[in-house]
Amino acid sequence: MNIKMKIAVTYEDGNVFPHFGQTQQFKVYEIEAGKVKDAQVMSTNGSGHGALAGILSDWGVNTLICGGIGAGAQSALMEAGIQFYGGVAGNADEAVDALLAGTLSYSPEVHCDHHGHEHHEEGHSCHMDRQGCPGSEKF
Repeated sequence: MNIKMKIAVTYEDGNVFPHFGQTQQFKVYEIEAGKVKDAQVMSTNGSGHGALAGILSDWGVNTLICGGIGAGAQSALMEAGIQFYGGVAGNADEAVDALLAGTLSYSPEVHCDHHGHEHHEEGHSCHMDRQGCPGSEKF
């Protein structure tokens, strides 16, 4: 049996972008038989927060790797049937390889609370197991 899946990663400059609702791009990986068959960077065309789950669904994505993600976006992804792994930082390709190998380090408790703010502001509140937004360090 040839199992296929599509994994999207919030993406910027080769790395996992730290805020789902602010990402300008996703890198979308086509997986076949547990290996990356193809990957391409796709633009969100300025869409944010609520629209992103629909975009991913339209692209046929069934798995998402991201940094911080709000509760509303988490709900939208669950409604769309997209499994997500939040609290991830570092190289996007390495994150996908780690997911496929079953070794991805992520935070099941990740969320960002922005309470209706259109744009992130200095000092916004992101919470994870280790308190803080994912940066360049890996969890």
